[in-house]
Amino acid sequence: MILVGNQRGGAKDLALHLLKEENEHVEVHELRGFVSSNLMGALNEAYAISRATRCKQFLFSLSLNPPQNENVSVETFEKTIERVEKELGLNGQPRAIVFHEKNGRRHCHVAWSRIKVDEVKAVQLSFTKRKLTELSRELYLEHGWKMPDGLKQSHARDPRNFTLAQWQQAKRIGKDPKQIKTVFQECWALSDTQSAFASALKEHGYTLARGDKRGFVAVDHRGEVFSISKKWIGINAKDVREKLTDNEILPSVDEARVQTAKDMTVRLNTLFQEQSSVFNTRKEELEAQRQTLTRQHKTERRKLRDAQYLHWQNKQQEWRQQFSKGFRGLFDRITGKRRSIEKSIEQDARHLKMHQRQERDKLIFNQLTIRRSLQSRIKRLETLKSHRLDELGQDISQYQDMRERRLDPFNRNYTGVRQRGPDLGR
Repeated sequence: MILVGNQRGGAKDLALHLLKEENEHVEVHELRGFVSSNLMGALNEAYAISRATRCKQFLFSLSLNPPQNENVSVETFEKTIERVEKELGLNGQPRAIVFHEKNGRRHCHVAWSRIKVDEVKAVQLSFTKRKLTELSRELYLEHGWKMPDGLKQSHARDPRNFTLAQWQQAKRIGKDPKQIKTVFQECWALSDTQSAFASALKEHGYTLARGDKRGFVAVDHRGEVFSISKKWIGINAKDVREKLTDNEILPSVDEARVQTAKDMTVRLNTLFQEQSSVFNTRKEELEAQRQTLTRQHKTERRKLRDAQYLHWQNKQQEWRQQFSKGFRGLFDRITGKRRSIEKSIEQDARHLKMHQRQERDKLIFNQLTIRRSLQSRIKRLETLKSHRLDELGQDISQYQDMRERRLDPFNRNYTGVRQRGPDLGR
């Protein structure tokens, strides 16, 4: 598991952070070496004691983060904490252990007081980052977890080695020349005038425009230019001139591109808003499920905790009834029978505590499995939303470039000179 620790002050701030309600579950697991029975009071005790020294960073705060999908028992956390204590020289120091759960991830926080009461000075901590990193590597190897790259190679932790997702580069739509030729021929055959031909082309996403040298071209929805020629439609130039009589009323290639960009921008903005609304609605549904699941899990844990507490009370009553009273009790003390009973009760208590801890771990692990399933759905939704909206945003940006008559955003080789279009009929 990943171990991150640092020296710090600010007892109140740390306590508030550890008790934040933004976590789905918060459990103060242990308060050792403090008079106070609550976290805020315990850390304030550490602050009060530190006032007798010059130490400003009187606490050492540690977070223990196991792999996302691994079920790690309380016992494993406790053993790791003990190893950290030994490695850093914090043995026996007052400490607080708090467990957090959020988004299907369970992790642990520990806060030690660095102040040695008997010596009235702080524990000297050196090379903590290196020691914690080495211990993290050992834990991954011991438990057979997949080790993060940041632990394999130190340079992998450098944030300069990580990049944000790049916007998807524009790709020209792959067109089959035979299909384009078929569309042009059909539009030509169904039209008897220039305006009819222009309307037919528009139904297929093409704009009839004015090319250079009084020629005619078609501009598609991405600004690609196609010449109207014999090789495309299969007729001679005379027939073209008879039907396409006035290119002066047609927009130029650049004007056609600008108008196409305006129309496409409006449409894409509409799609962007529609997709955003769909994703937000779905996100709200999943968030409602998450909140319901959190309440359900808290109820289950509270029921188990109450049941275990009641069982513990009943067992204590049973154990007390095993001791004799009066003269018989005195006789049992003399003969050593009472000590034998005490040992038996101590053993039963240890077994009961271990059994109850295992019950709690089992319940928590089952809940984490369910919560992780929901979290994976949330992540998939976020990924899909990011992909779709980024893609739409990319297209909107490209059409904005087209409107401003920059380089053709869908064809980086376009220079704005050629206006006759490619002759794909060759």
